[in-house]
Amino acid sequence: MADDFLVEFVGNTRQEIFNLRFQHATGQLENTARLGQAKRDLARGLTIARERGIDVDRELRRQSVDG
Repeated sequence: MADDFLVEFVGNTRQEIFNLRFQHATGQLENTARLGQAKRDLARGLTIARERGIDVDRELRRQSVDG
């Protein structure tokens, strides 16, 4: 997985977790197991980024300013 794709993956997964938590709080979430799976996906992405020495938060802020 390329570094830029990894940063995008982490950002998208964080957004997905936010949406799933919101759906869970309002009682609209049908597949509650997806929340745990999304958290594990985020942890995997952050672990890989940390191993590569990528500061994901800084890269996401830079992308939001540039794009």
